[in-house]
Amino acid sequence: MKYLILLFVAMFAVFAMSMALASPGAHGPNGEHLDGPANAAGTASSAPRIETFTEAFELLGHLSGGELSIMIDRYETNEPVLNGALEVQYKDLKAKATFHADLGDYAVDDPKFLAAISTPGTHALLFTLVAGEESDLLEGTLNVAAVADDQGHGHPISRLWLLAAVAVVAALAAAILIVRRRRHHHRKEI
Repeated sequence: MKYLILLFVAMFAVFAMSMALASPGAHGPNGEHLDGPANAAGTASSAPRIETFTEAFELLGHLSGGELSIMIDRYETNEPVLNGALEVQYKDLKAKATFHADLGDYAVDDPKFLAAISTPGTHALLFTLVAGEESDLLEGTLNVAAVADDQGHGHPISRLWLLAAVAVVAALAAAILIVRRRRHHHRKEI
């Protein structure tokens, strides 16, 4: 009876550990990490981003979907800056951003420019904005991380292997305990 209880306790411990390890690293329908920090929209995003501001304007950009998408607001009021002219420079490359009235953003889709800023590393970008009678220069750094593995997860050990290892250790511990109890009980009888 004691051994049955010990076996039950070991199985419960394995179950409890598997439940504790199941949540971290959970993935959404598109493979995104659900336990990572959320962006402003409330969803996890690993897309490279850039944020910068001056006294007059603030800028937020995301590199994804084959373009550099840029939102620009007035710094004091958060009022979006619409229909301006925006040019982005990286080293000796320059690209004009197209304003999308439907989304209220500016997009750079120049293939040569995007190829240069998509490589892993830090990329210093200079934005030249002309909005009506105002103009400004905004500087920022786009950080592009290297992909950790072929799936972009970077998990060194599979969760399944970890759970299997925990189960094996629990089973071995239970077996050792049972053998010691039997030896101890057998010595008392002699």
